[in-house]
Amino acid sequence: MPRSLSLAMILTLFGAFSAAAQSPDSNAPAPPSPSQDSSTPSETKKPKKVWTNENISGASGTVSVVGDAKNKPRPELSQPVDAQYVASVRKQLDKLQAQIADIDKQLVDLKNFSEGKPSTSTSGMKLNKSYEREPIEVQMRALRDKKKDLESKVDALLDEARKKGVESSQLR
Repeated sequence: MPRSLSLAMILTLFGAFSAAAQSPDSNAPAPPSPSQDSSTPSETKKPKKVWTNENISGASGTVSVVGDAKNKPRPELSQPVDAQYVASVRKQLDKLQAQIADIDKQLVDLKNFSEGKPSTSTSGMKLNKSYEREPIEVQMRALRDKKKDLESKVDALLDEARKKGVESSQLR
């Protein structure tokens, strides 16, 4: 038992000394507060100098000016676009846009038919139309897919023309 008693005494003394070491001394000066630290660096910083047109003559050394004539890129000399190519692209675009407009009309007709409304065509009778076994939803989905395909062809044609230097205003 004396051995466990001596071990307990050692641990108690060790705890007391460590607590005393952590307590602040009344003789030691208190650390400065953070507000005092942050004010001193801002006082030592120099404000940045902003140059204006009036005091630029007082600046020493070289001055970089945005828009300096020496640094301007030279405009590229574009070659005139072949008028025959522009006419060909315009003709292809007109054809594709006419097909897209036709698909839009067919979609409206199918939607009206599914809702029980009359057809949007000029006459009520369609002699050249046949009976379709596919449901209306399937027909509409096929038309939408075809429309997306045509729109992607239009985009590809416009991109190709743009790469060859044709402006969009020339294709209208």
